[in-house]
Amino acid sequence: MGSGQWRVGLEPSRIRYTADAAADLLSAAASAGVAVPFACKNGVCELCEARLISGSALNTRNQQTIPVGARLMMCRTAALDHLELEISAVMAAGKNQPRKFQANVVDVRSINHDVYRVELQLPRRRELSFHAGQYLSVNLPDAEPCYFSIASSPSEQHIELHVQASPEWVSAQKVIDALTSGETVNLELPHGKACLASTPEKPLLLVAAGTGFAQMKSLVDYLRGTSFAQPVKLFWGVRRHEDMYLRSMARQWEEDWSVFTFQPVVGDDEDNDWSGHHDQLVRAVLASGMDWNNLEVHASGSPAMVYTLMDALVEAGLPSEAFFSDVLEYAPRN
Repeated sequence: MGSGQWRVGLEPSRIRYTADAAADLLSAAASAGVAVPFACKNGVCELCEARLISGSALNTRNQQTIPVGARLMMCRTAALDHLELEISAVMAAGKNQPRKFQANVVDVRSINHDVYRVELQLPRRRELSFHAGQYLSVNLPDAEPCYFSIASSPSEQHIELHVQASPEWVSAQKVIDALTSGETVNLELPHGKACLASTPEKPLLLVAAGTGFAQMKSLVDYLRGTSFAQPVKLFWGVRRHEDMYLRSMARQWEEDWSVFTFQPVVGDDEDNDWSGHHDQLVRAVLASGMDWNNLEVHASGSPAMVYTLMDALVEAGLPSEAFFSDVLEYAPRN
């Protein structure tokens, strides 16, 4: 098949990834975290069918060059040059159309004083496509939709949520009551544009406040299943120690994944001055001294925290287009 690495472009999603000459295009896409549909990996199911727009590619089954304009199966194709392919089944980040699903409640478990870990199963799971970092709505009868980040990777069979349901948050408490008392729940997903459809090309900074950790867990779980080798740093800010409900999980990531570092920011630590606007978390991020010109940032938390962080990082040199948060979509500034 030759040697070298080639750039593969997918249209109309405009996703780009690198394919080693020794790998088929489907395996290379999976290594880059690109969700190309497949069922068999041997050219029979035809789910990974694409059309060659430009470049030179080899059919690995018959060892013949594929002509431009011809259809191909990505699982049976190797790159001989930079390629452009047309494959409508691959969606760009945030372009999945939300759909309604009925999910089975597998488990609802308290993991600290006011956060529940919820596990849901979709009977038609193969029909659902979402990107790491997206969110969903839980739709209860006679109630407004309640939105929660998906805490699991798109490759997982079950959907995981982290629901904070303190007594004063009536809507979230109703969701927990419904989940613990019923066998099924109505969902709509996916939502959100602050997500990953492929591995980033730059180091990654993740900043979460409270249960914003759920979105970061989805991103981390997704990236750990790819060949991503850039540095990843997670800042997680909470008001009290007991609010950091999965600190041990983040510490385990740090031990198991060499590119990952974790920085907890806790308001009641000695000498810390936690502010209601999360200024302490923002100060901790700024003090890290990262290369703001060569970074991609994903942030999850209150609008006050997200905009304070974004303004501070842009002022420090971060390009504004390198900052991603769902807050920018659902709570835009005028």
